[in-house]
Amino acid sequence: MSGFEDVRDRLEALPDAALVVSFLVGIWLLLTLLAFAVGGAQSANLAAGFVGSVTVLVGAYAILTLALNLQWGYTGLFNIGIAGFMAVGAYTTAILTAPVDPGAGGVPGFGLPLLVGLLGGMVMAAIVGAIAALPALRLRADYLAIVTVALSEIIRLFVNWGGVAEVEVFGKRFGTGGATGISFKSPDEVVATLVNGPGQPLVAAAESVGISGPNVVNMAYGLSLLAIAAGSYWVLSRVSDSPFGRVLKAIREDETVTQSLGKDTRLFKIKAFMIGCALMGLAGALFRGGAGYISPAQFRPVITFYVFAALIIGGSGSNTGSILGAATFSALLFYLPARLGEYFPTFGRSAPGNVFEAIAALGSLDPTPLVAYTVGNISTLRFVLIGAVLVYIIQNQPDGLLGHRNEPAASVDLRRPRSADGGETDE
Repeated sequence: MSGFEDVRDRLEALPDAALVVSFLVGIWLLLTLLAFAVGGAQSANLAAGFVGSVTVLVGAYAILTLALNLQWGYTGLFNIGIAGFMAVGAYTTAILTAPVDPGAGGVPGFGLPLLVGLLGGMVMAAIVGAIAALPALRLRADYLAIVTVALSEIIRLFVNWGGVAEVEVFGKRFGTGGATGISFKSPDEVVATLVNGPGQPLVAAAESVGISGPNVVNMAYGLSLLAIAAGSYWVLSRVSDSPFGRVLKAIREDETVTQSLGKDTRLFKIKAFMIGCALMGLAGALFRGGAGYISPAQFRPVITFYVFAALIIGGSGSNTGSILGAATFSALLFYLPARLGEYFPTFGRSAPGNVFEAIAALGSLDPTPLVAYTVGNISTLRFVLIGAVLVYIIQNQPDGLLGHRNEPAASVDLRRPRSADGGETDE
């Protein structure tokens, strides 16, 4: 057995929680080493910035991937309108929590507390999900996908429409802000208030080693998102182990057989779709609206691709795989290449105009033009890397990193015992 296989087997033997924590700690250590390699006197502050930013990404994408796993991994519902449901949750939260009198140029809202706004955003995203699911779930999976992506674009174009930028209903003025967006109570400010209040000794200790207060707040916000992702994981794990969850997995395996057992599969699918959409709405408000501002440009369809990529990498049908896939995608495939592009040396060479010029230089055994081109275009080339990883995963490990931990629909283990354990051999 090779060393790599030995390490993989040891990781496989870890409990789910230990596996996730170990993976996250490994990512944090990797980014910390990068920061100390390139940061010089600002290494500690740079490391805190790296860790805080990547933790925010991992927490947000973990929530989104868990939501998609409930819909697609458990129930087989092909939802490619994730960005639209995120927008519903974010805009509902913004309208409910925006100040009643925002001042010149601002968009008025209802001035409610942030918690009320977040709950309202989840409820509204769930309602919109139900509206989409009621007619669409009568269709085959590919038609459901068409309906959800069309609804996502309708939502984005609607909030971008100037006609709803600011409206008055029963004497109350509110709106979406149109193309310019809307400002509201920032979730990040709530965390900053706690950090700079009760957590002031921690901030002072961090500043004494060169870590700035904003980076401490960013790390705290990222940890808050991870906590919400952990709570979502716990809830969805309880759901999957319940009779309701077993019906969802049975629908995924064979809906016709599930119907023959007397289950109203359409009702189960609608409930699962609503729960998933509610989590997507929460992630939209906390992730895209973390700074207290949202605009239509933040909810483009590419977000849906990102979440599907994370779930495919982690393994559809596994909550633990969803979190590992979210961490792998957001930290190692999305965030890390961009940071390498900023700090990787180009040996004083400017990037060639196109890839052909960069490759042509290899004929003279000069790799620096190709290195300079790669570093200069890393923000684009990282999507090539994501595509290559997806192709590799699909061809060599189609179940994803932890798809083999896919929970069965049965409440008991139906596997036949092996002959070595005293069971019968296959005839």
